[in-house]
Amino acid sequence: MVVMYNIMGRQVGSHHLALGILTSLFAGIGYASSGGAKKATGSTPPINASSKDEADFIQQFLKESEKKEAKH
Repeated sequence: MVVMYNIMGRQVGSHHLALGILTSLFAGIGYASSGGAKKATGSTPPINASSKDEADFIQQFLKESEKKEAKH
């Protein structure tokens, strides 16, 4: 037998309440575990160098450090 509950003037079966709770639970877990926004890769802040040589040095340093990170 199904137990019937009176909710907002309507008869609702206990199995419908259980399915609603389980659906909302798994939907909430799925939404929460979907992760945040993806970070944009490859975007670097502007380089404010006083000369062309300094800008080249900074860019070379950044390339070398990215290579070192890729090895680890």
